[in-house]
Amino acid sequence: MPTIIAIVDGLGGGIGAQLAERVKKEGFAGTTIVALGTNAVAAQRMIEAGADRGASGENAIRVSIDLADYVLGPIGIVLPNAMMGELTPAMAGAIFASRARKILLPLAQSHVSVVGLAQLNVGELIDEAMAVLSRALKGQG
Repeated sequence: MPTIIAIVDGLGGGIGAQLAERVKKEGFAGTTIVALGTNAVAAQRMIEAGADRGASGENAIRVSIDLADYVLGPIGIVLPNAMMGELTPAMAGAIFASRARKILLPLAQSHVSVVGLAQLNVGELIDEAMAVLSRALKGQG
């Protein structure tokens, strides 16, 4: 059974698309990339970037997230009402409660400040996320 990597994003799906493209490029053997968008545009953009399949909306996220072994996305995916309200409390709760290991990018949200982190650009954050995912898939973290 393949390892399932869920990538969750909203709005235009730009961060999720970058993550999907990078996960695909890394070529992690035995993995399936599932794009979960808060909306159809985000899901489609992640699919175009390399996700194997995708779905969008609250129910799709709530149902599909429990199939994932790993979840990648901006930190807002576990914060109720993030992404200008697109990330509903039910979505955030389901993602946070899922058994999957979460690898989250600490990107700014208007209602939350995460302190104590180095100021990295999105590319550097994605590099770090891929390093964490790679170690985890190899059983080293």
